[in-house]
Amino acid sequence: MSQEKVLPFIEHLVELRKRLIVIVIAVVIGMGVAWNFSGNILSFIEKPISGKTYLTDLKKTVYSEVKVRFPSFYSRYQLDKEMVTNIKERRLNYSAPLEPFFVQCKISCIAGLIIVLPVVFYQLWLFIAPGLTFKEKRLVIPFVTASTLTFCLGALFFLFIIWPVIINFSLSYEAEGLQSWFNLSAYVNFCLRLILMFGLIFELPILALLLSRLGFVSYELLAKNRKYALLASSIIAAFHADLVTMFVVMMPLYLMYEISVWVAFFFGKKRVKTADLP
Repeated sequence: MSQEKVLPFIEHLVELRKRLIVIVIAVVIGMGVAWNFSGNILSFIEKPISGKTYLTDLKKTVYSEVKVRFPSFYSRYQLDKEMVTNIKERRLNYSAPLEPFFVQCKISCIAGLIIVLPVVFYQLWLFIAPGLTFKEKRLVIPFVTASTLTFCLGALFFLFIIWPVIINFSLSYEAEGLQSWFNLSAYVNFCLRLILMFGLIFELPILALLLSRLGFVSYELLAKNRKYALLASSIIAAFHADLVTMFVVMMPLYLMYEISVWVAFFFGKKRVKTADLP
């Protein structure tokens, strides 16, 4: 490798190290801020293990309506049994002496990362900015704002919609002789991992918008690779243990890809078709 090629590569590594150092410092500061309310976050993600979620209220509303409008159907399929919600006082359990402390550190780290997301995305933009034109560099504020909002939207979507579904499904296996006994670390690690995954999943349209505006991808390219996107979504989801988690990961992931396709169609760089020369 010639010296002319080595020097730019080293310069890129130095620049990358600089951006990573800033990101790490920002995350540490955010972690310090998040430490004060990490207990509230744990209490929130712990709520579904009681068995009472928005799903129980929704189920009661639907079955009550069925009872009024279709009483024969209600009695035939004994939906009154489904109205009984298995609500118990359950608690998370830990077995190692410092386990709660390290769990609090993990929660604070992820929450701190989310707090400083504008700094993270801004540093990412500064790293790629030297390769952009002056007009493209002006997109920094929309990029940082949209990226932060979509990541937070994905995290909130998971916490409020998907997380109760997963825990509710898990608790449905409780029976005589089979009792849930959730471990603190396993429970929290599972939740935090999916928070990050859903945040990144919701970043796909922003990434597609950026790449399509820069001309790296196009609507035609994304549209004709839908089947591969579906396959990739299935493979990524397959790394999770149970079918419900696989399904709730796969569907939003592919949905975000589909949104990315239409984002590229409406906002991507339009290709000018030139007439064939005689």
